[in-house]
Amino acid sequence: MEQLSGMDASFLYFETAQAPMHIGSFAIYDQSTAPGGGVTFKGILANVEKRLHLARCFRQRLVQVPFDFDHPYWIEDPSFDIEFHVRHIALPHPGDWRQLCIQVARIHARPLDLNKPLWEMYVIEGLDSVAGVPKGSFAVFTKIHHAAIDGVSGAELAAAVHDLTPNAKPSAPDYDWAPEELPSFMGLAARTAINNVRYPFRFAQALGRTAPGLAAMLQGASSADVEGSGPVPRTRFNGTVSSHRVVEGRDFSLAEIREIRQCVPGSTVNDVVLAICSGALRRYLTRHKELPRDSLVAMAPISVRTESERGTAGNKVSAMAVTLYTNIADPLSRLERIHHGTRGSKAQAEAVGARTMTDMTQFMPGVLAGLATRLYTRFGLANSIRPFLNTVITNVPGPQVPLYFTGARMVASYGLGPVLDGMGLIHPVFSYDGRVSISFTSCREVMPDPGFYADCLQASYDELYRAAKAMRRPAAAKTRKPARKRSAKAATKKRSRAR
Repeated sequence: MEQLSGMDASFLYFETAQAPMHIGSFAIYDQSTAPGGGVTFKGILANVEKRLHLARCFRQRLVQVPFDFDHPYWIEDPSFDIEFHVRHIALPHPGDWRQLCIQVARIHARPLDLNKPLWEMYVIEGLDSVAGVPKGSFAVFTKIHHAAIDGVSGAELAAAVHDLTPNAKPSAPDYDWAPEELPSFMGLAARTAINNVRYPFRFAQALGRTAPGLAAMLQGASSADVEGSGPVPRTRFNGTVSSHRVVEGRDFSLAEIREIRQCVPGSTVNDVVLAICSGALRRYLTRHKELPRDSLVAMAPISVRTESERGTAGNKVSAMAVTLYTNIADPLSRLERIHHGTRGSKAQAEAVGARTMTDMTQFMPGVLAGLATRLYTRFGLANSIRPFLNTVITNVPGPQVPLYFTGARMVASYGLGPVLDGMGLIHPVFSYDGRVSISFTSCREVMPDPGFYADCLQASYDELYRAAKAMRRPAAAKTRKPARKRSAKAATKKRSRAR
């Protein structure tokens, strides 16, 4: 038995019928690379089963403490059944991109069964009309509860089911897996009583670690190097959400994004991604005549996972607020301001100590967190209180080499995230094999036109890339050496030789 951290448990407390708190991804695979030229569902099932030992969350289920008086526990599921978790469906003809996004969105909208290990995998066949994808390809959509993983550990989980070559075999387990019995009510009550005695002392220690960082942040808040996020305007993304979801996305060249960032010294790939999302939001809200005067603000998660914690599940994240400067029309000026703003936000996060701030969540009383969430949803408070962010943009770096799943080569990968009241739009960003995918998840009532917003992402990228090329062209011309003028004497010599 292993108890969830306060941050992991918070994703359970914040879950409602309209807002399940799982994350996910779907990848597209070319099965022509597999041994024999094809992949069967039976082969996929066997391949996943051989890799269950590579990630503990595959076979761990929740045990909740009565009345939420303490955080839940993970145990090895005594009734684990892989066929419950790995499922097989197909798209109807013609099997295009829009059909795939709709199907994935429908599955993503359904909550996970909290009495089973908190993940599901769907093999989706029939992708015969997706542009840029070989005919006969299939997709795999995986969703897993945010209580079990964050973005970084999710990438590590993905690595567990992929190989670097089509013929690779998984390593054999170095231990014998054994299920655990469900704990008794009295046993859980005893553990809860002991933990409740210890919490005040642990809270004092965490507060002692955090206080110096808070003081440093407040002292430097007025510094010119730290730019605050400013007021957060209300948008269509800051109201209540329904139980319906939409999913879409686009992918871009990582090499071209690196070219763009060279136009603003010191900027990063993540800064460019933020600028692309900023331009897309500006276009989308302008079309709907809803662009606010103040800039939109995004929350960007920051991983605080240490080297020793690699390969472990759970959430090790903090966050920073980033002004997107959607009130600036020029794309390169917007990128420059975003870069300056992210430097300031990172400075604030480092001053507080991102890891010690995540430690504070350990002391969140589960019963109070759950009650607060239910009241927030029941009374529609998202429509009345001032928003603290407009969207989430989370960037997870991925491998820059081809990956294979049951021998099939991964062609592309896209992320999905949770949306909830007050936060109706999230942008998961993945990088893989020279490409960067920017996808998004939203509520169908909040964003009834996801295809248009995906076009806005493409248009924002195109605008930024054209501006970067135009800026680099004069610079390249200046560095070109001018043609050397010949002297009159040399010209006379050449004419005499010609005669």
